[in-house]
Amino acid sequence: MLRQLGFKGSIRMVGRDLAMPYERPPLSKEYLAGDKPFERIMVRPESFWAEKDIRLHLGSAVRKIDARKRRAELGTGEEIGFDKLIWAGGGDARRLPIPGAELEGVHCVRDKAHADLLRSELDAGRRRVVVIGGGYIGLEAAAVLRKSGCEVTLLEMQDRLLARVAGDELSGFYLEEHRRQGVDIRLSTWVEKLDGDDTRVTGVVTDAGETIPCDFVVAGIGIVPAVGPLIAAGAAGANGVDVDEHCRTSLPHIYAVGDCAAHANPYAAGEVIRLESVQNAHDMAKTVARHITGDPLPYDALPWFWSNQYDLKLQTCGLSFGHDETVLRGSMEERSFSVTYLREGRVIALDCVNRVKDYVAGSKLVAERVSATAEQIVEAESLKELR
Repeated sequence: MLRQLGFKGSIRMVGRDLAMPYERPPLSKEYLAGDKPFERIMVRPESFWAEKDIRLHLGSAVRKIDARKRRAELGTGEEIGFDKLIWAGGGDARRLPIPGAELEGVHCVRDKAHADLLRSELDAGRRRVVVIGGGYIGLEAAAVLRKSGCEVTLLEMQDRLLARVAGDELSGFYLEEHRRQGVDIRLSTWVEKLDGDDTRVTGVVTDAGETIPCDFVVAGIGIVPAVGPLIAAGAAGANGVDVDEHCRTSLPHIYAVGDCAAHANPYAAGEVIRLESVQNAHDMAKTVARHITGDPLPYDALPWFWSNQYDLKLQTCGLSFGHDETVLRGSMEERSFSVTYLREGRVIALDCVNRVKDYVAGSKLVAERVSATAEQIVEAESLKELR
C-alpha cells in the first residue's frame, strides 16, 4: 500500500517466519487439508518484493526498540534505523498452562511450520486427536481432521461453542453439526494435564478424572499479543499495544496494526478492543500507509470474518457483543440461514451460514447503522428492502 500510494523511501520488512509472506487464515482450512499448496496462499510471488524494492529480513525477530534513537535491534544483533516503524507482530499461540504441555505431539495452528507439523502427523498415520478449544481455530481444525479420517474429541471449558464471538443460535447449530459429523464434543470440560510416555503425548486428563487416549493434541485457546519490544520501549498497552484512530502508538513515529493493536472500534460502542481478523489487519495497514503518505483518514472499517467448516461457509459482519435481540432468517435444518443481532433496535451484526445475499445486504445495514424490527427482518424478501 505504501508503494501504491507513491511512497519513495526505503522499506524493510522484518519477520520471524522463514517463509515468504503468506495468508494465515488458510492454515487451519485449505492448507491444512492439503487443498491449497503453499504457492497459492502466498501474499505475492517472490519476485514482487524485489520489483517493489522491499527488502525482506526473514527468520529475524526484533529484540529491542530504541524509540528515541529510532533504531530496531534484531536477534542477530543487527540494527536497523527507521524514520517510521510499523509494528504488525500479530500474536503467539497461547500455550496450554498445564503439566505435559511441552510433550511432543502437542500442536497449535498459528504459522506455516505449525500446520506442516500437523500434516506430518497425518502423514505418519496418526488418527486419534484431541482438540482443546471450541473457537473458530479449534472447530476449523476439527472439521479438517475429521474429513481426513481422524477420530476427533473436542474439549471446551465454556458451556457452549464460540462463546466469545457468537450468539446461542449459532453456537447450538455448530455443536449439532460437528456432532453429526462424528466429532465427540465435551462442553464445560477443563483439561488438568497431558499424559505422555516420557517424550510424546498419549492422553488428555480432564477435570472429571477421565483420560482420553490420543496420538496428538491441537490447542486452539487464543493468542498472546506479540508486543514485548514495544512495551519495553515505553508504549502504552495492557492487552496488546494501544493505538489512536490513525494507528499511532504512544511512541512517536511508531504505528501498530492488526491483531496486536488495541483501538476504540467504531462498531464496538466505543470500547477498546483487539480485533483478530484479516479485515482489521488490511484496513489498519491502509490507514497507516495513508497517514505516512500525507492523506490521513481515521480507521473506520466494518469488521468482517469468515469460517469454512465442512460444506458450511460462515460469513460475519459487525460485532455482536452487547446485543439485546436476535432474529433468525432461513432454516437451520436446511443449513442456510442468518442471525441478525440488534442493539436497541439497530442492526449491529449478522452471522450468515450458506446465505451470501443476506451477508451482502446485511453488511450495508450494519455499516449504515440501520434500525429495524424483528418482524421487518423476518418478512423481508431481501434485506436490501430495509435500507
